[in-house]
Amino acid sequence: MNAALFATIPLLMCMGYFFMGSLPLLVLKHDTPMDSRFIRGFFNTYYVAVVIAATMAAMSYALVGHLEFSAGTIAIACLALCLRKSVLPRMDGLRIRIEIGDSAAITDFRRIHIAGMVINAVQLVGLVWGLFQFAR
Repeated sequence: MNAALFATIPLLMCMGYFFMGSLPLLVLKHDTPMDSRFIRGFFNTYYVAVVIAATMAAMSYALVGHLEFSAGTIAIACLALCLRKSVLPRMDGLRIRIEIGDSAAITDFRRIHIAGMVINAVQLVGLVWGLFQFAR
């Protein structure tokens, strides 16, 4: 059981790092190709890391018979995969529009950035809440 809990640590670290790391990026104006490219890369790295960490945690929980936690962490991995497939192409399209000076694209890019942070925060709170429930 301890191994399963330890497998959750990388997932918590990825999610916490993304939240804390993406928060200061909101000060960027998102109006230059460098800003948008960096943020897009940050999101991509986060999604890949979460898929790997959540899958490892899911397998660990399944091996010790805690299928509810296994299902929860697989749900986190699946959501990260879906978001990676939907968010990154949208960011790429907006980056092209940002490069030609479309101010609406900057606003849309910023909204995607904020939405990604909110989704991560909700998952992080849910995961921590689940761990506290598990400890009871």
